[in-house]
Amino acid sequence: MTDAARDRPPAPEAVEALVVLDLQNDFLRPPELDAVRGRLVDVTNDLARHAHDAGALVVEVRTEHRADGSTWTLSMQEDQMGVVVEGTEGAELLPELDLHPHATITKTRDSAFVGTPFGDVLERAGVGTIALVGVTTDLCILMTAADAFAHDLRVVLVEDGLAAEPRKHEAAVKYLTESYRQEVVASADVTFVAPPGLDASTSARGIPMSPSSTVEPC
Repeated sequence: MTDAARDRPPAPEAVEALVVLDLQNDFLRPPELDAVRGRLVDVTNDLARHAHDAGALVVEVRTEHRADGSTWTLSMQEDQMGVVVEGTEGAELLPELDLHPHATITKTRDSAFVGTPFGDVLERAGVGTIALVGVTTDLCILMTAADAFAHDLRVVLVEDGLAAEPRKHEAAVKYLTESYRQEVVASADVTFVAPPGLDASTSARGIPMSPSSTVEPC
């Protein structure tokens, strides 16, 4: 976390980066997630537009695994079943999304921070507060939000931009709000601001990032 980000007063409602997690075909196949697909897409697209208009950072985070199993998690190895395999339709971003991200992070574990330059991208931009949207609340959202706390980042959980099986969703949100004091905010109430590390003279839909902001699965 940069000195500039640390010196700003706490203001969870002032968001400097929109982080979109795992809105990919394979992850939206379960019935409870497919049922809210339209809502997730609409909320995410609307937030992305507002973020770009304000000069805030937009980061797309996706999961991709190799077909040979070399990046699979322990549970995937035990089940001998790969998901979001690179090059397949299941790993593709939902086609309805319109993000124009400044950076795309490819991960192989639940947390966006594990084995990726995600933290470096946020730090270079001077981001102190992120808004999370995507799936699933009890896995990738939960682990990324917890790791964000460990990186001294404030987290806004976008209430209508997250999804999981309802019971698991509620438990995850309760854990994050009680353990890490993270805010739950409706998408209509999210306010974006430009982080200090981005050049305001550069188009919000074309901020140049380091080549390391897109990486191969670890």
